[in-house]
Amino acid sequence: MASEAFEEIAETFEFLDEWEDRYRHVIDLGKAMPPLDEAFRVPATRVEGCASQVWILPEIEGQGPEARFSFRGDSDAMIVRGIIAILHALYSGLTLRQVLAVDAAAEMARLGLDEHLSAQRSNGLRSMVERIRALASAAMETA
Repeated sequence: MASEAFEEIAETFEFLDEWEDRYRHVIDLGKAMPPLDEAFRVPATRVEGCASQVWILPEIEGQGPEARFSFRGDSDAMIVRGIIAILHALYSGLTLRQVLAVDAAAEMARLGLDEHLSAQRSNGLRSMVERIRALASAAMETA
């Protein structure tokens, strides 16, 4: 169910044997992501439950369960920016219905992130996924 962009990340991770190389790759993904404009770094877009500051701004095209989901995001921590980039690859372009069907824990486990993130980062990742799911759910209800 993962997007093509996420599959590319998963394939890259398969070639990287050492966790340090994967960690660097996550940071590089974050560096390649455009920053979120300061105007959108507001309480309404902030993700609670993250040790770092995290903002997620939804971008939904269309209406109803088949509307396309995307988001822009940012963080004050480089590794978290990378995780946001991975989540962007996982969810962007999916319909709202598909967003709600994604098993993010299983998809992220394919990358081995679940084994190497600190408890705080794992909680933050869960908070980001919950926020994305909540945004998709709310968009379906308002359609």
